[in-house]
Amino acid sequence: MTAADDGGTGADLHLDLPTEGARRTALAQALRSAVRSGRLAGGTRLPPYRTLAADLGLARNAVADAYAELVAEGWFTARQGSGTRVAEGVAERGGGRSAADTERGAGEGSGAGEGSSAGRGVGAGPPAAGPRYDLLQGKPDPASFPRGPWAASARRALSEAPTEAFGPGDPRGRPELRRALAAYLSRARGVRTGPENIVVCSGFANGLRLLASVRPRDWAVEAYGLPFHHGILDAAGVRPHPVAVDGDGARTNEELPSRVRTLLLTPAHQFPTGGRLLPARRAAAVDWARATGGVIVEDDYDGEFRYDRKPVGALQGLAPEHVVYAGSLSKSLSPALRLGWLVLPDRLVDEVLAAKGQRESWASALDQLALADFIECGAYDRHVRRMRKHYRERRDQLVSVLAARAPDIRLTGISAGLHAVLELAPGTEASTLSAARTAGLALDGLSSYQHRADPTPPREGLVIGYAAPPNAAFARAVEVLVGVVGGG
Repeated sequence: MTAADDGGTGADLHLDLPTEGARRTALAQALRSAVRSGRLAGGTRLPPYRTLAADLGLARNAVADAYAELVAEGWFTARQGSGTRVAEGVAERGGGRSAADTERGAGEGSGAGEGSSAGRGVGAGPPAAGPRYDLLQGKPDPASFPRGPWAASARRALSEAPTEAFGPGDPRGRPELRRALAAYLSRARGVRTGPENIVVCSGFANGLRLLASVRPRDWAVEAYGLPFHHGILDAAGVRPHPVAVDGDGARTNEELPSRVRTLLLTPAHQFPTGGRLLPARRAAAVDWARATGGVIVEDDYDGEFRYDRKPVGALQGLAPEHVVYAGSLSKSLSPALRLGWLVLPDRLVDEVLAAKGQRESWASALDQLALADFIECGAYDRHVRRMRKHYRERRDQLVSVLAARAPDIRLTGISAGLHAVLELAPGTEASTLSAARTAGLALDGLSSYQHRADPTPPREGLVIGYAAPPNAAFARAVEVLVGVVGGG
């Protein structure tokens, strides 16, 4: 049967109860099962017991007693003014205690460990094992998302949105966002464009799929990069030609295969090795594009986060007709906002729009309007400046601890972005990663980012993401890392 929501004060509940027998006991058990299975999530507000009693055909006292029993066992919480709710985390902990456990546990200490059977509901397994400390790359600090300013922009965007914004989407993206991006990218990243050359997409991956569908099938790619991106190109039938990478970025000053007409680069901060593409190599890449009629795809994934000096301007500013500039919000704001953009040469705009289709099927028009307001009111600049300071402090903390405790370990790459690379001696990466897993530390090995078509021996190291963990967890994670790499 279903318990209706009483004026919005609780949740609809589907509970199968017997028509005869001890229905109060059956109700309590059904509620426990709903929590244990995840159907009732932590924080869910239950209907008032009078409402539930009326809908289930039970006496009010029976429902009130069942609620009280589950509160005593730790399944529910009850507070004056906020009603009865499912306890936070109770399902993850395996549930509350049974009534018999409550009686047995009266007066006992609380020294039982989390992995023991004490405190787990009948039939619940042990908690899932996993890393205690997360230093995986690619994630901004989720706790720093500017909820208040974003909500204010979303409200303004919704109230001021033109009527046609609620109709079918334009594959180019909302004009308000394209205008805001053109102004911002010109000012902050040195991109030379107008709104007519910008196509909004659902993050860089979506943009890469579009480009792979319209560009010739031979691409030059950096020998180290994100395997997910390599997979996108593979799925599109692209033939990869790895370009060697060193401390100064991709070796674009070396000759590329004659059939290559597209070159994928991360010039501001090579991913994942961390170098900045030297000016001479930038010029060499542009010269190649002009001589061959080729196109450079510039993945500016964290270009706003340079800590040792002013961020280097976009490569696109050197040759707008030969460079596709690609950006997104995945590092600067949140990957949860599936918004990105391609700044296209004139000759590619129509081709990309044709590949995208007549109707925008990925990026929400309302999110685009909110982002346009967020940029134009200055909130995006303020957020980037704040996060630049926060991430710089994180990186400085990592560098300082490693220098003091493990001075023989070298951290490579420029002071930028949300990750750093810790070089390891040849033949030691696998054992170091194994030791990290044993210590409960999640992080990636550098060799896993090497393109499979690159014939050279892989470089070995650790790719350390320092942006996402809470402060206390980060400090402890760095201590564990030091122990793993031999700093004592």
